[in-house]
Amino acid sequence: MKILVCITHVPDTTSRISFVDNNTKFDATGVQYIIGPYDDYALARAVELKETLGATVTVLNVGLAESDPTLRKALAIGADDAIRVNAEPADSYFVASQIAEQAKGFDLVLMGRESIDFNGGVVHAMVADMLGIPSVSPVMKLDIEGTTVKMAKEIEGGKEYVEANLPLVAGCQEPIAEWKIPNMRGIMSARTKPLKVVEPKAVDTLAKTTKFELPPPKGAVKMISAEQVEELVTRLKTEAKVL
Repeated sequence: MKILVCITHVPDTTSRISFVDNNTKFDATGVQYIIGPYDDYALARAVELKETLGATVTVLNVGLAESDPTLRKALAIGADDAIRVNAEPADSYFVASQIAEQAKGFDLVLMGRESIDFNGGVVHAMVADMLGIPSVSPVMKLDIEGTTVKMAKEIEGGKEYVEANLPLVAGCQEPIAEWKIPNMRGIMSARTKPLKVVEPKAVDTLAKTTKFELPPPKGAVKMISAEQVEELVTRLKTEAKVL
């Protein structure tokens, strides 16, 4: 079985975000980058399947050279080889098109339910549509029996249990697996594992970012005693505008 895990190269969740060039460009100065947290779950499950089913695991990223350390970390966690499509991830359609081009021949394509920088949550469905195979997301549990994939996915108010045949694309989230931390042996072996850089296929960019904007700063907290219910209701109506 061949498994492809698509990972994003995203700012650490603790990073302080700012923009430059009149708020049209993200300022990466001093920002620590990581594997997208949801992608980390996908990778961890892929490594578990590798250990139990004898699968091979390839990691893929659409990005420039600065993504290589992130790919090397994925190799240290347990992936066998890596592919980097040498392009700026312009929009969801562009990224999905590059993934679909590289995903041909894989039995299972895993990725996070969404990236934590743009939170689009649409790439897995686009990739599946381009490949003409099923897509399921968000997957919280995934097991394989023969060519059948048995999954539990989150729905509003509960879980839904579904089955699909391979090949398949799945968008993953916790608790599908526990995050894996690379050990020293994995870190050393990652240095010699293949990391192939390929040029992107020609694809039109369908969306363009015109401006970034930070959320407004939080206002001061107003404390209202439990005895002043009428004042609380009035403020919720006139100031917070939630009633």
